[in-house]
Amino acid sequence: MITADRGLAPFAVHAAASRGRVHAEPPAATRTDFQRDRDRIVHSTAFRRLEYKTQVFVNHEGDLFRTRLTHSLEVAQIARALARSLAVNEDLVEAIALAHDLGHTPFGHAGQDALNECMRPYGGFEHNLQSLRVVDELEERYAAFDGLNLCFETREGILKHCSLENARRLGLLGERFLYRRQPSAEAQLTNLADEIAYNNHDIDDGLRSGLLTLAQLDEVPVFARHAQAVRAEHPGIGERRMIHETVRRMINVLVVDLIAESRRRIGDAAPASVDDVRAAPPLVAFSELVRAEADALKVFLRDHLYRHYQVMRMTEKARRVVRDLFETFLNEPRLLPTDHRRRAEQDGPRAIADYVAGMTDRYAMKEHRRLFAIGEI
Repeated sequence: MITADRGLAPFAVHAAASRGRVHAEPPAATRTDFQRDRDRIVHSTAFRRLEYKTQVFVNHEGDLFRTRLTHSLEVAQIARALARSLAVNEDLVEAIALAHDLGHTPFGHAGQDALNECMRPYGGFEHNLQSLRVVDELEERYAAFDGLNLCFETREGILKHCSLENARRLGLLGERFLYRRQPSAEAQLTNLADEIAYNNHDIDDGLRSGLLTLAQLDEVPVFARHAQAVRAEHPGIGERRMIHETVRRMINVLVVDLIAESRRRIGDAAPASVDDVRAAPPLVAFSELVRAEADALKVFLRDHLYRHYQVMRMTEKARRVVRDLFETFLNEPRLLPTDHRRRAEQDGPRAIADYVAGMTDRYAMKEHRRLFAIGEI
């Protein structure tokens, strides 16, 4: 087996010291275990479906808006840059980044909220837990086991959040939620790379859609500061180019600050192993000032983009589609495709949630038309 652990910090996750897979497999001749995980994720059915799942805007609304797939690629790019700077495992952060949204429903958070409401009597629905369920059980690519049989550390990073009730069912993987311990530095880093990507790129999509205006964003201090600098340095710059340059600078500040603050925290804690990272307070973080600016940007996007009346209209329709599909299949499982009907006979509502969660935006709308539109079959 090859190794790519040279040059890693002592507190990084080393592939050779992984806690391993649920089902033992011989090592690959040309890849580390985390490189193998990444490749399995990229070749999975759930990963391909991300191309047609919403980030903020429904898939059919425009070709240039982010999807779950483009978002995952952007997270992976940012996370790998951060990992190199902090001397942690790039292959592991890439695997986590590419897999972190595999369990997302169609229609983004609107679909997730609707499915959680439908599943409330049956244990609820958590998209992070669903991502884990996809890689542990639902993918059907290997003869010897269900799922992708990923390493413990990759699965740990995928599961960013988890209720205590569900954590108790997960054994070793759920212990950190029960005992308030941290995940690996790689998992912490990827979580923040996710935040950097979606906050800043939602600005771009919001402006492109016309739902946000530059006048509104000029009231947000972190955006205004960088936009003013761009305008001063490049008089007469076109609007689209100015937006891209401003967002680029905002991302750069976040990345540089996260690296500096994380190095400071790591220096103070002096972790000598992954276990030390798990026992310490969060070691990968923004400074207080930058954290406050990022939170202010989140509040702005919530109030002016995610709660924009046009987005709210779309999300209400999306919730209705998800609720209608779930309730119809629950009441009459014989309407399900054959494979999913067999699963529903064994797992009931959970299997129906798996089917609905796995749909792309356009497939969910197509299934809804088939069931409810006159003249559709």
